[in-house]
Amino acid sequence: MTTLVPVTVCAALLAACASAATSDQGEAPQRMRAEVKQEIPHDRGAFTEGLELADGRLYEGTGLAGRSTIRTVDPATGAVQQQTALPDLFGEGITVVGPTLWQLTYTEGVAIQRDRATLRELRRVSYQGQGWGLCHDSAANRLVMSNGSDRLTFRDPQSFQPTGELHVTYAGRPLDQINELECAGGAVFANVWQTDTIVRIDLSSGRVSQDINLEGLLPAAERAKVDVLNGIAAIPGTDEFLVTGKYWPKMFRVRFVVA
Repeated sequence: MTTLVPVTVCAALLAACASAATSDQGEAPQRMRAEVKQEIPHDRGAFTEGLELADGRLYEGTGLAGRSTIRTVDPATGAVQQQTALPDLFGEGITVVGPTLWQLTYTEGVAIQRDRATLRELRRVSYQGQGWGLCHDSAANRLVMSNGSDRLTFRDPQSFQPTGELHVTYAGRPLDQINELECAGGAVFANVWQTDTIVRIDLSSGRVSQDINLEGLLPAAERAKVDVLNGIAAIPGTDEFLVTGKYWPKMFRVRFVVA
């Protein structure tokens, strides 16, 4: 999602946070924070929209009209290894499915299926509404897609057709502005647009079970000309993640711990 389009900034999250301790509408999420394990360089020119690590390769989708790309990145150094441009589209979230990769577009209503090894486009599939975040729930063999609302859409990983939906709640209240997604550990971790928050969403109920505060992750001295937190990739075989933001000079390898 781009910050170039004015929208209301996650009013549901702010209201829920203010009243979670006394709310009788739902259980308050567990408060978490990020414990930094490593800092890794990140391309400051990358308007990050999607991030995923698979088989030792880091895939990154970037946005903005006329500047969008899909690329592979060395997860150890942050160096861009391979890149394909989307000159006619505004790229959004990405996810890996076997030998292929899906890439969303913002308002064009097009999902692009790519060969994961070469990033070559295989086909395009149409969908309704906006595209924000995307991840693959491998346990249920389904895609999970966000569109900026409080609704997640389940999709078939081959046809991309919708198969169901889930409404997300924070302490019993709808939570919108759900952006970049990462499926991990039977849940969805989601960046909440224009905040320093990642939430853990239960895939059976839609309830936010953890509120992860990343405020201050990027030091104030390095925040000049950067944009919002966006980009989360689970590190397979661990309980750690790579996180970054749009135009951020760094990625962070982190573990989420109780605040």
